[in-house]
Amino acid sequence: MGIFSKKKQSGFSASSTAEEVTEGIDGTGLTAIVTGASSGIGVETARVLALRGVHVVMAVRNTDAGANVKEVILKEIPNAKIDVRELDLSSFTSVRKFAADYRSSGLPLNILINNAGVGVTPFKLSQDSIELQFATNHLGHFLLTNLLLETMKSTSRESNTEGRIVNVSSLSHHYGYREGIRFDKLNDEPTYNRHCAYAQSKLANILHANELSRCLKEEGVEITANSVHPGAILTNITRHDSFARCVFTVVCLFISKTVQQGAATTCFVALNPQVKGVGGEYFSDCKIAKRSSQTKDADMARRLWDCSLSLTNPKK
Repeated sequence: MGIFSKKKQSGFSASSTAEEVTEGIDGTGLTAIVTGASSGIGVETARVLALRGVHVVMAVRNTDAGANVKEVILKEIPNAKIDVRELDLSSFTSVRKFAADYRSSGLPLNILINNAGVGVTPFKLSQDSIELQFATNHLGHFLLTNLLLETMKSTSRESNTEGRIVNVSSLSHHYGYREGIRFDKLNDEPTYNRHCAYAQSKLANILHANELSRCLKEEGVEITANSVHPGAILTNITRHDSFARCVFTVVCLFISKTVQQGAATTCFVALNPQVKGVGGEYFSDCKIAKRSSQTKDADMARRLWDCSLSLTNPKK
């Protein structure tokens, strides 16, 4: 597991910021994709990576918002390398186009941060006729990762540098449906619960990282895959549910993090040398954290992988 292990923690805490956990790290020569980089912790993640010299590709649904964020970052960091590219994770067509364009650009890829997401939405189907939260939070990132994996492998081999994949999950993965992933009821509107559905998608983020890590280790590829809980941060993730937003606002009065603190664990796992060689783990507050028993279910992880492959590559 490298120098970072459960016995030796990072030295950082819940109050550490993204700048603090990456202080002194030179990311020059690295290229990272950050999904959802036009709002919330995605903005801070992109800014701090750029601050450390990483070439950041902001993969965003709203390119105007992305362009505004880029402008703000460049005012602070004039020599930052930042691109803005359109990506709608709720659309497999958009994901495929983004990946194809990225591959044809010839850019390397060292770090993939699957950060974007929607939260507690009313029941709705995506463009591909799949429940929106599961489609956006998990399947879009699953497909994106698969389509860019060969680029990451090539980059790792040619640069002799470890690649890192980070799935931004949530503590809420503990509080989903009893069965975990409802493989046979993903689109079942009568039994749909927006909060459980969100938790299901966050559980899927962890299971995806776990199974991907297993596959990469088996293949002997120098790429790690991990999942993170950023902490309680009041962002626009609850914009679809006024009650949830009220509850979350009250909770945040007592345990909330700033956006700068919320992006810390993501940046730590993406860039800090302490995490070298660590894969298939779930991080919170820049340390390996307790997770639900369902996240350790290898059979569920493999079934999710097969199900996700089937859903993202439907037979014609």
